[in-house]
Amino acid sequence: MKLQVAIDLLTTEAALELAGQVAEYVDIIELGTPLIKAEGLSVITAVKDAHPDKIVFADLKTMDAGELEADIAFKAGADLVTVLGAADDSTIAGAVKAAKAHNKGVVVDLIGIADKVTRAKEVRALGAKFVEMHAGLDEQAKPGFDLTGLLRAGAEARVPFSVAGGVKVATIGDVQKAGADVAVAGGAIYGAEDPALAAKALRAAIS
Repeated sequence: MKLQVAIDLLTTEAALELAGQVAEYVDIIELGTPLIKAEGLSVITAVKDAHPDKIVFADLKTMDAGELEADIAFKAGADLVTVLGAADDSTIAGAVKAAKAHNKGVVVDLIGIADKVTRAKEVRALGAKFVEMHAGLDEQAKPGFDLTGLLRAGAEARVPFSVAGGVKVATIGDVQKAGADVAVAGGAIYGAEDPALAAKALRAAIS
């Protein structure tokens, strides 16, 4: 199982600093949606230039103009881009078309999708590299939230998937047992006193 760090910081400088601290322990460096909105496509290029051996994941959360938005992100250096599962099938197909042209990949983010299992199968058929079983920061903040629903949906869908929703050392083992291809950790790394140590601990917890 791969480990992905989600960088939800707001400046290129901060993103580069964090990426530099944790790169040796992670496989995928994700540039969060707020970061890309704050800094633009240049942050993708900066991180890819600094870490050419890592998979750079641009969390665009595209909802329309799939081919166009994916194309500009791939040209900027992204290896993977996200399209929302709520988008029209044609939007996802357009992003996949761009991905094929660049030999890159599209991840479909199922945040906000009620029937994640069905949609996961549909978007995989459209050419998604994998799907993201995702609970956003706002959902995670609700009382009683846990990863159970995401893990169950991932296991049931039987397509390649990642899990994002407050993954930490205590839960990453459950993510792996559910069959996830990628565990996504954001706050557990960037919110830690020592991000490198936190990333190392997450890596060590993957059996």
